[in-house]
Amino acid sequence: MSNFAILILSLIKGFYRFKLELKDRTYQNQNDLKGGSMTIKRFITEMGMGVDVHGSDYTKAAKRAVADAIRHSSLNFFRALGKSPKDMEIIVKIGVAKPEKVNLALVSEELPYGSVTVETCQGGLNVPSDETSDEIVIANAAIIVYLAQSD
Repeated sequence: MSNFAILILSLIKGFYRFKLELKDRTYQNQNDLKGGSMTIKRFITEMGMGVDVHGSDYTKAAKRAVADAIRHSSLNFFRALGKSPKDMEIIVKIGVAKPEKVNLALVSEELPYGSVTVETCQGGLNVPSDETSDEIVIANAAIIVYLAQSD
């Protein structure tokens, strides 16, 4: 099998593992966020991928994945719901090979509105360099947006 095929299979395997963890966590969050006379409902799910080609910077790759996820969005439904972008409860899930190397606070700054929580998990992909110890870091991001709704 070629190196390229191994790379693609590894990337798919990492994203699938990331997707399964996200699915379990999302349903748990949805159940945990109910309370009082308001229920938090999921309105948006965006996905993205980010890469740091030189420097092995996990935070840079994660920030690029978040930027990729939101780059093509224009959310126009807030007024129809009687909400504003500040009302969003946002969970950002980042999948990278070394989750402990992501600066959560810097990643949260990529989102200009809402209350942002950033979590990391095992995922993404590292591609070693042939010449140096430098490696390519690939991060996956999922952005899940909830809004409070009256019961």
